[in-house]
Amino acid sequence: MDLTSGIAIDDIADGGMLAGEVGDEKVVLVRHGNEVFAVGAECTHYHGPLAEGIVAGESIRCPWHHACFDLRTGAPSSPALNPIAVWNVEQRGGRVFVTTKRDIPPSPRVQTTVNSVGIVGAGCAGNAAAETLRREGFAGSITMIGAEETVPIDRPNLSKEYLAGSAPEEWMPLRDTDFYRAQNIDLLTGRRAMQLDAKTKTLTLDDGSKRSFDAILIATGSEPVRLSPPGANRVHVLRTLRDSRTIIALTETNTVKGKRAVVLGASFIGLEVAASLRAREVEVTVVAPDQVPLGKTMGVEVGGFIRRLHEEHGVRFRLGTTVATFEGDRVILATGEPIAADFIVAGVGVRPRTQLAQSAGLTVDNGIVVDEFLQSSAPGIFAAGDVAHYPDPFTGNKIRVEHWVAAGRQGQTAARNILGRNTPHTAPPFFWSAHYDVTIAYVGHGEGFDKVAIHGSFDDRRALAAYHAGSRILAVAAIGLDRESLLIEKAMEAGDRGAIDAVIKGI
Repeated sequence: MDLTSGIAIDDIADGGMLAGEVGDEKVVLVRHGNEVFAVGAECTHYHGPLAEGIVAGESIRCPWHHACFDLRTGAPSSPALNPIAVWNVEQRGGRVFVTTKRDIPPSPRVQTTVNSVGIVGAGCAGNAAAETLRREGFAGSITMIGAEETVPIDRPNLSKEYLAGSAPEEWMPLRDTDFYRAQNIDLLTGRRAMQLDAKTKTLTLDDGSKRSFDAILIATGSEPVRLSPPGANRVHVLRTLRDSRTIIALTETNTVKGKRAVVLGASFIGLEVAASLRAREVEVTVVAPDQVPLGKTMGVEVGGFIRRLHEEHGVRFRLGTTVATFEGDRVILATGEPIAADFIVAGVGVRPRTQLAQSAGLTVDNGIVVDEFLQSSAPGIFAAGDVAHYPDPFTGNKIRVEHWVAAGRQGQTAARNILGRNTPHTAPPFFWSAHYDVTIAYVGHGEGFDKVAIHGSFDDRRALAAYHAGSRILAVAAIGLDRESLLIEKAMEAGDRGAIDAVIKGI
């Protein structure tokens, strides 16, 4: 449909969308009351079809990974980094005409007493904060300190497409060095902040140099739990690009070595690694103490489905046990059973990196304790991502989550509050987990659930698991119900439990 030729405004329902083209570009028309917006039809994260998503106020949301875009400016929220295009729209005689693509001017310089910001951590949260500061018109200095040798990377891909061999390495950097240079962001890679003076907001780096700032964001993320049985130094973890490259190299050897893997842990990371290794035709055995994969976090129904899915793809499970010792090219389970292993990957959990905050005297309790604005117990020092222990308005609990999208959104919130916007963090946690051709979209925080209600059918790849504490829904996990997942996320933001129930009843 050529949207330059015009369409009757009544053909678009309020809150509705209509897909079409402007020249060679795909565009979505969105009606919000008496206004009509025209925006690019594809999410800038992984090209998800925005017309299959939802409209929430003056934003449009992607069905795949829940990126959100402002309809007026195209500005993105995590996990998207780049804005979508926006077109000018005219209304004449009850019809809507899309005209020219709009040039969105940069935000005016923000008025703030903060002239310098230090960001400790160059992961998703840190990167999102730095970009948001610039997008919001902050002209002061930004220094981002990253312990890894690379620019910020697309960490979820380390266990997904990149490890599976379906994503090239050029997809991995979130930005290149030229971007940070152009944005006047001082990116220090391969460097660590060793000490923090909370009163003066001064960081001491690993080379002994000191840097002081008007505001600091701690976004140090988490580190993998490492095992201690004899021979455990042979076990690989997966957290960095170097880790993923190492595991890939082990699968590509030309000898028989590197073709039999033991994955320790039936967590999301462990099972995603298993799926990716199977894509490379590696024999995989998953060893975990749990009786059901993901049973503690997702319930036995979802966990059982995921186990069957992996078994259909050739993964073997040894559950209810652990590894006692590592011997040469095999592991010995606590049951005494030997399992051949040319290499071993552990996905047995992570711990938040809170040492910097703790030594500085900040309040630490299962992460860095922050308020609804993500500010720590020390004024002017904020925390975001895996390290932040923050109040969740939907459940009413203090929570800490280890999700990529949540980290990015927290980084954006923290940046706005560094600039004095006093914006509470209200976005519910969201993550996705890919297993072969099945993707699970999880919204909310189900810790402490006592009942799981299944709606739909796993066999049909169209199901939703609702996690209850008593009569209250804490979270949902959806398979093949992308739009429903978005609607529930929107309802959680609004605290509208009735809307959540209505979506679930419609499945």
